[in-house]
Amino acid sequence: MGGGAVSKEMGTCSLAYRRGDQKLRKFVTARSTKFLLFCCIAFVFVTIVCRSSRPWVNSSIAVADRVSGSRKGYTLLMNTWKRYDLLKKSVSHYASCSRLDSIHIVWSEPNPPSDSLKEYLQNVLKKKSRDGHEVELRFDINKEDSLNNRFKEIKDLKTDAVFSIDDDIIFPCHTIDFAFNVWESAPDTMVGFVPRVHWPEKSNDKANYYTYSGWWSVWWSGTYSMVLSKAAFFHKKYLSLYTNNMPASIREFTTKNRNCEDIAMSFLVANATNAPAIWVKGKIYEIGSTGISSIGGHTEKRTHCVNRFVAEFGKMPLVYSSMKAVDSRNLWFW
Repeated sequence: MGGGAVSKEMGTCSLAYRRGDQKLRKFVTARSTKFLLFCCIAFVFVTIVCRSSRPWVNSSIAVADRVSGSRKGYTLLMNTWKRYDLLKKSVSHYASCSRLDSIHIVWSEPNPPSDSLKEYLQNVLKKKSRDGHEVELRFDINKEDSLNNRFKEIKDLKTDAVFSIDDDIIFPCHTIDFAFNVWESAPDTMVGFVPRVHWPEKSNDKANYYTYSGWWSVWWSGTYSMVLSKAAFFHKKYLSLYTNNMPASIREFTTKNRNCEDIAMSFLVANATNAPAIWVKGKIYEIGSTGISSIGGHTEKRTHCVNRFVAEFGKMPLVYSSMKAVDSRNLWFW
């Protein structure tokens, strides 16, 4: 009877202990959840405050801008074809970029630009002039419709840097300024936003044969071997080299096939430098319709270009790279 009472009492104590332990766990869990929630809220608040007042970032940007301002700017070389609305939007946007010196529009249409178009663009540049400096605008008129026109030599360029861009692509000015800074650190290389890669064919019956691959191959492998001239910086001397030293057969090939002038320029620069291009991270805003890359057989045509150019150059000059330039001033984690 005494043993049964003790056992009953111990059972009651054990039950009370379990209930107390459960209450304690619920209390601790609730407290932990509230504490973690408080930490998250505090972190978000501190992040917002810091982002709105980061003096060290603003100071570094100001210093970089002052240093950059002491140097020459860059020339915007824009390729266009019968897309006047896009041309107006692009010129209007880039006219606001502080380091832009001049805009050269590559014009290959059968008819010259209209007076109304020229007047509109000139008015845009006047409205966006800064500190008494107005961006110079010039139409480079070409008699022949050829993709090689975008790399035709311009003998009186005031800047060493050329930013080659299509009329349907927009980048924020601060992104272009960063890419320009990268180019100034390596002015002999191509510095751009659109990487591509070539791969050697592994089959035994295709020795020294290469395939051209697009963005997803770059993303998957973390490797690239060229940046496309649709959005890239390069030195003005390469315009002269392309016009006067590029094998005529390559220029004739690009004119006939209306493709691959950008790959040809990548070959030219890599052959001259024996160095890789530099890929810059940047958000691309495409304001036009899809281009030739969306047409069936595009990759096969580009592959044919790569191998044709290898044969012309007598080697594969493109150099692989896995480096990417990132503007860490606007990133928390990098």
